[in-house]
Amino acid sequence: MIDFKQKPLFLAPMAGFSDLPLRNLVKQFGADVTISEMISSNALVYESEKTLKMLQKAELENPYIVQIAGSDEKIIKQAVEILNRFDFIDGIDFNCGCPVNKVIKQCAGSALLQDLDKLQKILELIKKTSKKKTTSVKVRLGYDKKDPICIAKACENAGVDFISMHGRTRKQMYSGNADYEAIALAKENIKIPLVANGDIDALNAQEVFNKTKCDALMIGRASIGKPWIFYEIKQGVKIDKKTKNEIIFAHFEEMLKHYKEQGVSIFRKHLHEYSKGLEDASNFRDQVNRINDPQIMRDCMREFFNKE
Repeated sequence: MIDFKQKPLFLAPMAGFSDLPLRNLVKQFGADVTISEMISSNALVYESEKTLKMLQKAELENPYIVQIAGSDEKIIKQAVEILNRFDFIDGIDFNCGCPVNKVIKQCAGSALLQDLDKLQKILELIKKTSKKKTTSVKVRLGYDKKDPICIAKACENAGVDFISMHGRTRKQMYSGNADYEAIALAKENIKIPLVANGDIDALNAQEVFNKTKCDALMIGRASIGKPWIFYEIKQGVKIDKKTKNEIIFAHFEEMLKHYKEQGVSIFRKHLHEYSKGLEDASNFRDQVNRINDPQIMRDCMREFFNKE
C-alpha cells in the first residue's frame, strides 16, 4: 500500500491543521501519504458528530490513514472496531508522540513512552482488532530522556507495519533541534520501515534521508503556509508566485466546500501563515481577522497576494 522503496513523503497529523482540505491540497502537490488529525478514542467511542466528521476522507487521499490516541485498552479496542466499519480507511496510526498537557494528563500521547510494556500491549491490541491494511505508530525519542532503540524495538515487537519518529523528547516539546542521529540509531536496530519527522523542510530533506537512512520523511509544521513543500522537495525547484497564489485560493475554496460558512473564520490561521514575510502582512492579518463573508475574503486576498 505504501511503497517505501520510493522514499515517500508523509503529511504529519497536526491538530487544527491537517484537516480534509489541507490533505486534499497536498496530495495535488507531491504528498504521498496523508494522516488524519489526531482523534481521541474516547470521542470516537461516544460518537460525537464532530469526531465522525473528522474521519472523512478527502477525494485524492489514497492511502488514507486515521490516527487515534488514548490509553484505556477497552476504549481503544472499541474505537478500532468503529473504524473497521469504514471501508475507505486504509490504516490506523496510534499516537504516542503528542506532548501537550491535556493529552499527557490522560496518560496518552507521549506519556505512554514512560511505559513501553503498556505501549506494546496497546499496539498488539490495535493490530489484532484492526481489519485495516496497516497498523502504525507515531513516537518521540522518549519522555524526558532519549531512548530511541528501546522504543523502536517495542513497537516492532508489537507487530506494527511502520514507525514514525519525531526527533525530540516530550520534555523538549518543540524546542531545540531534532536529533537525526538518534533517529538513525532507531533505524539501525529494526527491520521495519521508519519515517523520520521533525524540522524537515525543502532545504534539509535530502540531508535527513542521508543522516537517518530512513525509509520516508514526515513533514509537519514546514507545510503550514507552504503546502507546496512536497513538490519543492521532489522536484528540487521553488515554485513561482503565480502558482503559490493559485494554491492559496484553491485552499480557501476547499475550506468553504468542507466547512461551509465557518470556512472563512477557520481559514484565517492559514492566511496568517501564507502572508508571513510579505509586505504589509500585519495590516492584512488585521483585516482578515474581521472578515466573515466569503466574497469579501476573496477580494481581500486577491488585493494582497496579487500585488507586485
